Amino acid sequence: MIRRGFGRVGRPGLFGTIARTAVVAGTATAVSGAMINRRNQEATQQQNPAPNPTQLAATRPPTVSEQIEQLGDLKERGLLTDAEFQTQKARVLAS
Repeated sequence: MIRRGFGRVGRPGLFGTIARTAVVAGTATAVSGAMINRRNQEATQQQNPAPNPTQLAATRPPTVSEQIEQLGDLKERGLLTDAEFQTQKARVLAS
């Protein structure tokens, strides 16, 4: 009988089986840990979504020029008289 190569022929030995099991278990742990981390990040993002630019603009107070533009729009639509517009404009400029 001629033997080719070194080592056992057929199934792996005890240490080969242990090594393979350790690699499989380590890989499974790493994959499941990554999946848990990803789920946690997605849950955090859903609970605290990033504000969009229109929300940021709505949270800051309007500038003086924006307030005067709004008053001008109200005047053009006929909701403010000339006297009311001048009074409100003076109030905005004084603040």
